[in-house]
Amino acid sequence: MEKTERILSIFLRGLRGEKLTVSELSNEFGISTKSVTRDINEIRAFLADNPELSGYSEFVYSRDEKCYTLRVDDFLRDSELLAIIKILIGSRALSKQELLTIISKLKRVTSANDRILLDSLINKEKYHYCEVKSDCESVIDRLWALARDIRTRREITINYVKMNRERVTHRIRPVSVLFSEYYFYLIAYLSDDEDYKPIYFRVDRIIDITEHRAHFELARKYDFDEGELRKKVQFMFPGECRKIRFEFCGPSLQAVLDRIPTAVVVNIYSGSFGDGGEDIRTKTLRGYHPNNQIALIEAEVYGTGILTYLLSLGSWVRAVAPDDFVEEFKAELEKMRNLYK
Repeated sequence: MEKTERILSIFLRGLRGEKLTVSELSNEFGISTKSVTRDINEIRAFLADNPELSGYSEFVYSRDEKCYTLRVDDFLRDSELLAIIKILIGSRALSKQELLTIISKLKRVTSANDRILLDSLINKEKYHYCEVKSDCESVIDRLWALARDIRTRREITINYVKMNRERVTHRIRPVSVLFSEYYFYLIAYLSDDEDYKPIYFRVDRIIDITEHRAHFELARKYDFDEGELRKKVQFMFPGECRKIRFEFCGPSLQAVLDRIPTAVVVNIYSGSFGDGGEDIRTKTLRGYHPNNQIALIEAEVYGTGILTYLLSLGSWVRAVAPDDFVEEFKAELEKMRNLYK
């Protein structure tokens, strides 16, 4: 192998994450260890002279393992790849074929040994992967098409499958996409709605899209903030914004605070629901929940999804305010109780 080929081979194997030893490369190429060291030093010199071009990468020697590895700041580490793949599998939002294709591409930047380790950690989950059923051919392709329409502010018409499986057609102004609870959602305004009330569509239920020549402009006050929505909405159930209070006596207060980003603990007290007690402010409470004590929580939320979430906590929760929220809570509990009469 010519020297140029050797250097490229060493560099590309470093990109794949392989651990390179001078002795093994010497035996493989049939050259002296000094020649291998010179090759590596030439690569290291080039990387040092061209930091921006190389993404601030460098060949690093480990005295403990007696090998060289290529460290690239812009590349994903194996630990990061594992986290991303686990999140993708847990989301269930992609078809199995789409998931396997993405995982295969991500694994290409790992070494052969690390690829084996990665496979051992995800093989069972890949085998048992259950995708969310979709009405469109490809969620990924549909998502990208919508992203282009959002970027160009183009009006579109979608054929959509509702929850009751009824098919409808809407001409809309797409403004945002986000992911929540297994699904990608499109946030849009109806083209003929002058009140600009946002509507949520599940991307996997959009059968097809027709793009129109018409473009639209949005006043600043109607520019949608998906980050704000994500903090305040549960299960993507639409509705008005309101401030609620509820009491919680379960074993993991932290889980509730994580689930509702706007939640604030305003009081903790002993006893039973509704007793009240000594005021202990939030600066000492996040993640802290003594046994047999009740936390009074306040949160700003959108829509009715919060009701679904709090009901899932059963007898650990009691709605406190406002009155209309308490009545909604009680009415839903009564409906549930009537199912067992």
